Amino acid sequence: MQSNHSNRITPSHITSLGPNEIFVFGSNLQGMHGGGAARAARLYFGAKMGVGVGPQGSSYAIPTMQGGPETIQPYVDEFVEYASQHPEQVFLVTPIGCGIAGFEPADIAPLFANAVGVDNIYLPKSFWDVLA
Repeated sequence: MQSNHSNRITPSHITSLGPNEIFVFGSNLQGMHGGGAARAARLYFGAKMGVGVGPQGSSYAIPTMQGGPETIQPYVDEFVEYASQHPEQVFLVTPIGCGIAGFEPADIAPLFANAVGVDNIYLPKSFWDVLA
């Protein structure tokens, strides 16, 4: 892989965001942000209860609880398209799907193959390890 991603690694613990930074988290389609990164998104980064997909406040929800990785792919593709249309923002992708949803980075990281060339998308190191 040619892309230099060493400076595009999401911090492992995000407690605050800089200007134009967006917290990207795994959600459920119902938008019940009760635990994990979704809870942090609701408490600190403007995620709205009842909104399970897309931008909200300083966050972006990608549903991960509705089935296997193939059901997550369309939402990741939608996210990558959104991020590429908003180059003024920096998207900090958390290890979506790897907490409460129960997936491993090897299951989820390949869904982000199209994000490798999008300079404003940061991924967890565990995802880069799979993609490299």
